[in-house]
Amino acid sequence: MKVLLIHPRNWGQFEYLAAFLARNPVIQVVFLTHNAELNRIPGVKVRLYQEAEMSREGLETFEKFPHLGEAQAVYQALKIMRDHESYYPDVIYGRSGWGGVLFLKDLFPKAKLIGYFEWFFDASVYDALGWRNHMDFNDYRSILRLQNMETLKQLDACDVRHVPTHWQKSVFPAQYRDTMTVIHEGIDTRFYAPISSREAELAKWNLGLSEKDEIVTYASRGFEPMRCFPVFMDAIRLLLKRRPRCHVILAGREKPAYGPKPNRNQSWKQLEEEKGGFDASRVHFFDWLPRERFLSLLRISDVHVYLTIPYVLSWSMLQAMSTGCCLVASASPPVEEVIEDGINGLLTDYQSPEKIADRIEEALSDSSLRERLRLAARDVILDRYPLEKCLQEQSYMLLGHRFSN
Repeated sequence: MKVLLIHPRNWGQFEYLAAFLARNPVIQVVFLTHNAELNRIPGVKVRLYQEAEMSREGLETFEKFPHLGEAQAVYQALKIMRDHESYYPDVIYGRSGWGGVLFLKDLFPKAKLIGYFEWFFDASVYDALGWRNHMDFNDYRSILRLQNMETLKQLDACDVRHVPTHWQKSVFPAQYRDTMTVIHEGIDTRFYAPISSREAELAKWNLGLSEKDEIVTYASRGFEPMRCFPVFMDAIRLLLKRRPRCHVILAGREKPAYGPKPNRNQSWKQLEEEKGGFDASRVHFFDWLPRERFLSLLRISDVHVYLTIPYVLSWSMLQAMSTGCCLVASASPPVEEVIEDGINGLLTDYQSPEKIADRIEEALSDSSLRERLRLAARDVILDRYPLEKCLQEQSYMLLGHRFSN
């Protein structure tokens, strides 16, 4: 059995799955990417493709599609493997967002083609954010329409359409929803696990914090409105005035991951720092954290805050729950699929700094509430999102049967 996985930048959603499949001796796993610096996984053969300029021959109709060059580069690399190495995969599983799966059914008509679909863009989400104040209104609507056109073509090309959550499935056109399989990638609950004492973890941060301090944490790929960063900063301006022992640790890149920069040539973080109004000695910014460091952040947290507009659900929220964090999170559909208010976390209006601050303070003021929410949060992950269970479900989607390693 030959399984081909495709992601341009990194292992992404396929890291655990690739290792899981490779441990089975009857499965040959190839991972196709153009990231030459990728960390290798035992048993997985990594093949590289080069980003290619689009050939115009026969493709004039699609010349304005942003990801067509990616699709053609993947096609050309695999065509060489087919013609010179007689490589014919039985199953192809690719991340659809960059267009790489578009032409693969033409190249391997007998292969089972599975597309990982993350999002179908709805301009009303961006209207609600006021993006017309940050970029040309017609420009971003046209860009979203083009991205959706590519997604529609890839939906049509695939035999199996995979999405990680029911909320994400709900944003796709109605005619495709019944054909989409919902399976989460899974959370490594043995790695993302709580500890009995955070004293040793606190020492690693060299911030002079102790068990007496209240620690609020926030993490995102990028500091930006899609993950409610400006609203959160307004919330901590209120919170720090009320809680003199409270410190806030934020981790993420200054570069937005999903949305635009502000009008001026600055980052959203720079704008908030320029705005001021908070005790900078108690607000600690860190860049994006590697896995072990992120785990340490979660383990020192009294309250972890996860905020998002109605958009894709971050792994970080589920990882925080698995680690036993007390969550204050946005009352938005992707979050509400997992968190029940007062049961395994506290939900709040992600557009209201006052309500966010109130819910954080509610948790900080009640240690028994925090403990109850921590335990319930981890139980949800152990029940619904454990890595082994999700990998078994993915293996059934790919191969038609489940197996254990």
